[in-house]
Amino acid sequence: MPSLIDIRRRIRSVKNTQQITKAMKMVSAAKLRRAQDRVISSRPYGALLRKVLANVAAAAASDESVGENPLLARRTERRILLVLITGDKGLAGAFNSTLIKTAQRFSGEHGGAAIRMELIGRKGRDFFRKRGAAIAGEHVGLAGKVVYADLAAIARRAMELYGNDEIDAVYLLYNEFKSVMAQKVVLNRVLPLEVPEQTEPVDYLYEQPPAQMLGALLPKYVEMEFYRALLESAAAEHAARMTAMDAATSNAGEMIEKLTLYMNRVRQASITKEIIEVVSGAAAAE
Repeated sequence: MPSLIDIRRRIRSVKNTQQITKAMKMVSAAKLRRAQDRVISSRPYGALLRKVLANVAAAAASDESVGENPLLARRTERRILLVLITGDKGLAGAFNSTLIKTAQRFSGEHGGAAIRMELIGRKGRDFFRKRGAAIAGEHVGLAGKVVYADLAAIARRAMELYGNDEIDAVYLLYNEFKSVMAQKVVLNRVLPLEVPEQTEPVDYLYEQPPAQMLGALLPKYVEMEFYRALLESAAAEHAARMTAMDAATSNAGEMIEKLTLYMNRVRQASITKEIIEVVSGAAAAE
């Protein structure tokens, strides 16, 4: 049976851990509000960009030069670039492990293809670097302050590889922010591009030929997909960490209650033992 000093030391240690997890929860909650605002504000722009792209593509459908665009070229997927977006830190529940498992499953399902990985985030980079995966690029610290120029540079590099016929497909793998309690793993193929279908035709007046405008819009669309993916991932990471730290704080409280009850029982048993020894000694003296 542990001594009272050991139990008190354990309770003090759990209380210190509880203070840390509570502070981390508050920090994640503050960061989540800002990240959530950025995600919500980016979604209408992405939806409008897809709508404009669909209308321009419909107007340029009759132009034979559209099929010559390298971003629309379709090839057998023998060489794949997988862009994996994970977090830079842990303590976020299953946020990173779910993405890593999905990436491993993707590699298993495409066993006949040569897969190169573009790793955004320290957790994914460390995991696949230790396992000798084919890494095309590493990017750490981008989720702390999401900047469009950083993601646009990664997207342009992926488009350059695709346009030079060095890869046959580009996939994005990330966590999409749904709510504080839920994140959704998304595996999205961004190259070759799937031009959105036109739902509500809009009669535009084009100063430039529609095919030329389509060629200018497609790279912007790919860059926006990369940027929006990191925004979604950053918000989902803060939400997952806030939820995990809230659960850890509650678990620490329950452990403190159990240890306190156990300490009281040990103390009571010790006092009872001392009383019995005193009474026994007095009876023996008589």
